[in-house]
Amino acid sequence: MVDGVAKTDDGAGDWDGPGALQATYLPEHGAIGWWGIADVAGGLGSLGIPAGRDATFRLAVPVDGLEVAPRTVAGHLVDLVDVLPALRAMDRGAAVGRSVRAWCEAAGLARGDRSECGDALDELAARMPAAAHSVPSDDESAIHTATGLLGRFISAARTTDDLAAAHIRATLRPYQVQGVAWLGALDEAGGGILADEMGLGKTLQAICVLATRNELGPHLVVCPTSVVGNWRRELARFAPDVPVIVHHGARRALPAGVSPGTVVLTSYSVLRSDIGRLMEIPWDAVVFDEAQQIKNPDSLAARAAARLSARIRVAMTGTPVENRLDELWSIFHAANPELLGTRVRFRQRFAVPIESRRSATAAARLSALIAPHVLRRTKAEVAAELPSKQYSTIACTLSDEQSRLYRDTVDRAFDAGLGSGIARRGNVLALLTTLKQVCNHPEQLLGDGGLLPGRSGKFDRATEMLSEIVDDGDRALVFTQYRAMGELLSTHLTAELGVGEIPFLHGGLSAQSRDRMVEDFQDDPGAAPVLILSLRAAGFGLNLTRASHVMHYDRWWNPAVEDQATDRAHRIGQRRTVNVYTLVTGGTIEDHIASMHESKRALAESISENSEAALADLADDELRSLLDLDAVGAR
Repeated sequence: MVDGVAKTDDGAGDWDGPGALQATYLPEHGAIGWWGIADVAGGLGSLGIPAGRDATFRLAVPVDGLEVAPRTVAGHLVDLVDVLPALRAMDRGAAVGRSVRAWCEAAGLARGDRSECGDALDELAARMPAAAHSVPSDDESAIHTATGLLGRFISAARTTDDLAAAHIRATLRPYQVQGVAWLGALDEAGGGILADEMGLGKTLQAICVLATRNELGPHLVVCPTSVVGNWRRELARFAPDVPVIVHHGARRALPAGVSPGTVVLTSYSVLRSDIGRLMEIPWDAVVFDEAQQIKNPDSLAARAAARLSARIRVAMTGTPVENRLDELWSIFHAANPELLGTRVRFRQRFAVPIESRRSATAAARLSALIAPHVLRRTKAEVAAELPSKQYSTIACTLSDEQSRLYRDTVDRAFDAGLGSGIARRGNVLALLTTLKQVCNHPEQLLGDGGLLPGRSGKFDRATEMLSEIVDDGDRALVFTQYRAMGELLSTHLTAELGVGEIPFLHGGLSAQSRDRMVEDFQDDPGAAPVLILSLRAAGFGLNLTRASHVMHYDRWWNPAVEDQATDRAHRIGQRRTVNVYTLVTGGTIEDHIASMHESKRALAESISENSEAALADLADDELRSLLDLDAVGAR
């Protein structure tokens, strides 16, 4: 059906005559698109094809018997996981178009011995009719070749079969099936980085790969302490047949021999201390989750990670580079040590030319080198159905007490002098930290035990907003980079909101306590509707889709860190628009951070300098012009 009317040519050439049921593999849908006859659903039913869904899709098809052009086709989509058994069981003599018979044959080949079907696939591609692979490119200037589309189908079909055999309890989206296939192929590629945007299911994709490799050896997952419990829950949920050992805590002990297929979960802190034992085990797959934890090549965790050996090495992070290209080298040194060479050579070839001279040639060479080893998809590309994020900057004013403290802090620092060299950087960092604390609440800086309301414009505004959210029956996440501020918010909101104790998830809690907070917030209708979280301890790895509001109480220098935190709520499983509120105190250092964030986002793929260090390099008069209180902005 083309624009509602069945249209094909007169049967000559590479197309069947009118009225023939056709099938085209549509990789972006992870499905076979059925079309070509008026009653597509009826035709499928007579062939034993399971029910799918009515849909329209773009194909290049004959028009008026004169040319082939992209058109909107009305048909039926049946997901690959449902259609594969039916294709394999279909009577090859059925009265259908040649495209249908081609995909029946392809489905059978996908189930065969992978090392022996190469010639058969080449032969099938050579005679595959155009109707089977008439999927246009994004700009509709070309269509997929038979060989290219057949290769994608075989990869997806084999991955689908493997997931079924592993009893994975999840229906993967097409891009996730592609991701699992890509990860499984790292045997040949030598390791890589799964860099999907936060919230697209990197953990599920990794679990699927581990579950389908249950005879090749044990697997190791290294993640932040706060995420160990999340991995344990997700493995139990999606792959309950996979044995799991949690190697963490004071009484941890690995057995003398870890059985093939077993997943060992550990943290980066344990990796550092137990590397001698962990490097003795012949791992099949090693997964470094939240791999920004090993972005510093001089850290003990990064050095330990590079000492592990495995057939497949996967680094998972939505932000492989936050500040410097050394971070990319460090992550690849763990995931694929041979790819980028030594650190010295990498700096000569790439880091210095790109960061110091902004060399487009060097950047292009680096991009081409790592491209086969990095898989990156964004929500806009592959999860269009995910509700949007609505960003709001909430302008806050300083109280009289805050204004006085802010001015006094700046005056004292510059009167005393900031020094030079390393000492200057330390003094500037201390000054910035103090000013950010003043913007949060005087009590965070002074600790004088005074009343909390009325002393901070930001604090009072946050209380008002959270009260409205709770009154509306919604849930909210509140992120702060300071433990002291989180405790103040927890104490105050517990008294003000009247919904029970408001929990604060931070790095000082045990893993069990953090797991319980997450489970209560996600699953308990009676739990407190507000959860306060440390930005660094809980800004990654957690699934908190019960919240439809995210508040950033104070600012982090790198916007990517805040974006990761926001995506604790804005991820697969979220069904509502996520409202993101950023609190900015006008006329202060927070205004500078906000402007810097916009600049960094405008250069989304560029390398940003360390912002605090850059401020320390400014002359006194330039730095003071940024830090002095702007009386207009502060009102």
